[in-house]
Amino acid sequence: MSVQFIGMIQPHEVSETISRKGPAVDPAYVRVFAQAHEHAGFDRILVPASSSSPDTLLTVTYAASVTDKVKFLLAHRPGFVAPTLAARQLATLDHYTNGRLAVHYISGGSDEDQQRDGDFLNHDERYARTDEYLTVLRRVWAEDKPFDHEGTYYRAKGVVSEVKPLQGQRVPIYFGGASAPALQVAGKHADVYALWGESLAQAGDLVRRVRAEATLNGRHVDFSISFRPILGKTEDEAWAKAERILEDTRQLRVQQGYSRGVGPQQSEGAQRLLADAAKGDRVDERLWTAIARELGGRSNSTSLVGTPEQVANALLKYYDLGITTFLIRGFDPLLDTIEYGRELLPLVRAKVAEREAERAAQSAERKAA
Repeated sequence: MSVQFIGMIQPHEVSETISRKGPAVDPAYVRVFAQAHEHAGFDRILVPASSSSPDTLLTVTYAASVTDKVKFLLAHRPGFVAPTLAARQLATLDHYTNGRLAVHYISGGSDEDQQRDGDFLNHDERYARTDEYLTVLRRVWAEDKPFDHEGTYYRAKGVVSEVKPLQGQRVPIYFGGASAPALQVAGKHADVYALWGESLAQAGDLVRRVRAEATLNGRHVDFSISFRPILGKTEDEAWAKAERILEDTRQLRVQQGYSRGVGPQQSEGAQRLLADAAKGDRVDERLWTAIARELGGRSNSTSLVGTPEQVANALLKYYDLGITTFLIRGFDPLLDTIEYGRELLPLVRAKVAEREAERAAQSAERKAA
């Protein structure tokens, strides 16, 4: 198995430790940020979505126009446009990016955030809608003859599309969510299932559950996991850096008027991060949960802390669980991207190649015996 790295860009500079300055859409920053990922050797870049963020489809379109090779992961919320229209939009963008597109479908873990866009379905209904949405989407991409669809959330007649994805019968589907309804959708539709940065025990359990759902549907699913690596020349330096990040995060949240520990508590993923945080700030030696606790489990907010060698070894343990994609981003987004490309990505790739060579040799020995 090969290892893949996904980064993340936003349309302006901001993080838990950096307050946004300037316009909501900063093309110059997007250009530099996307090109930094390409130069650093990332395989793909996520463009995240929320009810208040700039449009992700247009951001990916621009970022793709100023890069050559790096691929993109567009965050997309089912339910706000018809799946027939989304199928054509995404297939068209796949052509304009020369087959560099994948899509992460987000059903929504927060009623409040969904309702800002006029979506008042409850949690389980949103996942049921996503199931139907992806069913229609995949039919539009795969079928050449017109078809009718009549379901709970969508009704269409004579559906047909002139444009199909450049990559074949689908644009790769990434999907997350740890609730029972989410796992059912993942097993049925996902090409890659995305986890937040959980402990080895929790991540291994989730991998097994998703694989079981995929098996029920006669499918194979790959896995991605998200971390915020904090690197130092020494371990002590890395942990000191982590403590500074925590203090900066707290100060900025006070300035912005946020209460400590407030987050999207409806999200099963948030609850799982908080369950790890309840074990202490440091779990599995390198997993740092303090920011996740500070943010109430919001988003991918756990870190792996240490020297590049130590963090690479920690990632290798997740690789051994069957997780072959790592989504990593920093608290100083642009500078950390450059550091990851210089210090971390080559090291992990070398360790994975060594691990795979060992496995191939062992397999050959067993066959010869």
